[in-house]
Amino acid sequence: MTVVDKTLLPEDSLTQLKGIGPRSAEALAAEGKHSVLDLLLHLPRRYEDRTQIASLGGRLEPGSWLLLKGRVVGVRVRRIPRRRLHMVDGMVNDGRGNLKVVWFNQRWIHRRLADEPELFLYGQVRETRGGGLQLVNPEIEEVGNSVERIVPVYRRLGRFGGRRLRRLIEQCGPATVGCRDPLPEPTRIRFGLPPLDDALRELHAPSVPDAQTQRQKMVDALNHGRSPFHRRLAFDEMFAFACAMFSRRAAHRASEGPHIDPSVVDSERVRSLLSFALTGAQKRVLSEISDDFAGGTPMARLLQGDVGSGKTVVAAMAMLMALDSGYQVAFMAPTELLAEQHVRTFSGILTAAGHTVDQLMGSLPVAEQRRVREGLADGTVQLVIGTHALFQESVAFRHLGLVVVDEQHRFGVAQRQALAEKGHAPHLLVMTATPIPRSLALTVYGDLDLSIIDQMPPGRRPVRTHLRFEQARSTVFEFVRQEIKGGGRVFVVYPIIDASQEIEAAALTEHEEDVRKALPGVGVEVLHGRLDRSQREQAISRFRDGSAPVLLATTVVEVGVDVPEASVIIVESAQRFGLSQLHQLRGRVGRGARQAWCILMTDDGLGEDARKRLEVVCESNDGFEIAEADLELRGPGELTGIRQWGPAGFKFANIFRDQDLITATRELAAEYEASGELDRVLEDLGAYHRVDIGWAGD
Repeated sequence: MTVVDKTLLPEDSLTQLKGIGPRSAEALAAEGKHSVLDLLLHLPRRYEDRTQIASLGGRLEPGSWLLLKGRVVGVRVRRIPRRRLHMVDGMVNDGRGNLKVVWFNQRWIHRRLADEPELFLYGQVRETRGGGLQLVNPEIEEVGNSVERIVPVYRRLGRFGGRRLRRLIEQCGPATVGCRDPLPEPTRIRFGLPPLDDALRELHAPSVPDAQTQRQKMVDALNHGRSPFHRRLAFDEMFAFACAMFSRRAAHRASEGPHIDPSVVDSERVRSLLSFALTGAQKRVLSEISDDFAGGTPMARLLQGDVGSGKTVVAAMAMLMALDSGYQVAFMAPTELLAEQHVRTFSGILTAAGHTVDQLMGSLPVAEQRRVREGLADGTVQLVIGTHALFQESVAFRHLGLVVVDEQHRFGVAQRQALAEKGHAPHLLVMTATPIPRSLALTVYGDLDLSIIDQMPPGRRPVRTHLRFEQARSTVFEFVRQEIKGGGRVFVVYPIIDASQEIEAAALTEHEEDVRKALPGVGVEVLHGRLDRSQREQAISRFRDGSAPVLLATTVVEVGVDVPEASVIIVESAQRFGLSQLHQLRGRVGRGARQAWCILMTDDGLGEDARKRLEVVCESNDGFEIAEADLELRGPGELTGIRQWGPAGFKFANIFRDQDLITATRELAAEYEASGELDRVLEDLGAYHRVDIGWAGD
């Protein structure tokens, strides 16, 4: 890096850098960059190997990036009104050959070229419309500068980008010497990590190995975030996250929890309320919850179970323990559709136990919402089921003892925390049917104890899943007609509501008429997020009672529509969905006595990789197995549902690439907690290293 000022410190203001005045500093502050260290922690998004000067005497490949040394001759400046741009072009000659070179909207370059008899150019070779080759928008460096190096390329910071931003960050290089390492040397050595100052220096100005093979390996590691220096920052961030989780859990447990008596719900009471016996897994999880209630500190537990494993029944029994002990219970669902389903389910169980189920949702009449809020405040409303409306400021509880959050991956930690803070350290039960590999669950829900229902109710037959292509559509609809004649119900799920030029996928509105024509005389209803409450209720009611045995829907039915008679689900453009989401959708059928079927419809031109993914769902009904396969097949860079897997706020760590660090940093955080040094370490990592832990788990 260019040495500008050896006394530059990491905490110095950016106005200490050349070319940064108050206005520029203000612009960088708007991008979250206030100090020299903030810029050092703005890592390159990729690296360019500019260590080898190419020759124009050899064969050039379109798409390749070249470093050339030569003269640019025949320079012209042209304006192209139709495309509203200016173009500077010429020919670069390196003594062995010529290549056309062009710059767009950089008129000043022609003056620079006139002043330089010889210079370095670095850019990409592209094919012209006429079949020739040209170098497009290359960077220019003077001969005499050290250009033969590995060059970092940064994401723009507002109006700062390209070479200007690179030179700005180069000025920060001397400050790496002043970076106090928040990790003790024995810890670094134990985990094989480089010092922080070395990591920052090498990330911005990589040392160049002499051997070409070593250089290629290093550039590849840098570009994929797998260098030892990337790993160092990832370790710091995951360690800070683990410490934050341990600290949050310790703070939660420092309070005295509500005194809930688990003995009020004994095995005889369970049998009297349910028409079926609990599985061994359900009993085990209920025992874990009972131990939490009796432990004296607030429960903070994640209940994870596959679709149809019986999480709702376990939650109902936990809620009954709290209600019978005199406490209020709040149950939060991510959508009104799911909340309405839970109202029906819990009413069927808890009304018989003497408890009324109320609801609080934005679509309810204002007078009804006011009644429920007043009842929660004075204690006359014991159990409320709702959506985001529950954690509004206007909602207050008199004696909140238990908070249950369903489908946690759709909420952030801040949201569930806002609801929990409406009581005095209430017990917290978080539920999810989204399968998450255990190693990732430790990161996503690091502040929660984990319970898993790993057993399905007896007699439940696996859903048979088949992949079908467009030419089989008539056969599929004939099968649907037979299912409907036999009393079944059929979901048809689409990835989008309306046709789109940007997304190549089957649209509900585009296919609705085709379905009606294919099923003459059969009632068909439509369900999607644009419908109001009354329209949703009508569609689901007609589907449930069989007057409309076909329901065309979007993924709003992924959770919240529980119809035991549903025996077939058709997923259109199945390749557009993640495997875990397909497994969730499949869980809408197979809840009754009938054999259930899931049909994945897709285009005839399905690629081999996409076919392999969909075949995983066809071959397995195990949600955890499918989640692992989804991760393995699609990889971290393509897993579109990243938020359902956990924090999207990591700046340096990748919860897929760095899975081994999850366990390592948790174990280290546990050691510091045991030694009483957790808060000190968290302060060092969070304040000095600027690791953002405020979003932890969000």
